[in-house]
Amino acid sequence: MDGMPDEDRITLSRQACHTILEQAMRSPEVEVCGLIGATSDRFNVYPVENISPTPQHRFDMEPRQLITAMRHIRERGERLYAIYHSHPRGPAHPSATDIAEANYPNAACLIVSLNTRGVLQISAFALSAHDYKPLQLDLIDA
Repeated sequence: MDGMPDEDRITLSRQACHTILEQAMRSPEVEVCGLIGATSDRFNVYPVENISPTPQHRFDMEPRQLITAMRHIRERGERLYAIYHSHPRGPAHPSATDIAEANYPNAACLIVSLNTRGVLQISAFALSAHDYKPLQLDLIDA
């Protein structure tokens, strides 16, 4: 987990995935967001409030909560592993805004889609300055 072990894959614990999906289901009308910190043997999810004036269509992390989450990641010896958010009515693919505002190229981007019937979808991507690449998301019991 210390870095992308394979440029085409990302690993996430089932518990972290469940936490993110649960957060998205609790607020299905807005984009939820947060960070995932990781070490070689654990993942921690850090939800951050979305303060966007249009939270149904985009996310903007609350600055103090974002700083606190980054501090917790550092203090726990983790690294910023992924940034996640949901798309309440859109697909689990990066939007043009997601790509344009990607500021952490070494962290994966996880997107949850609530635009499905009966099944939530979560997808992983590597975002760069003007493009994205899908990543295989492998869930583990860690």
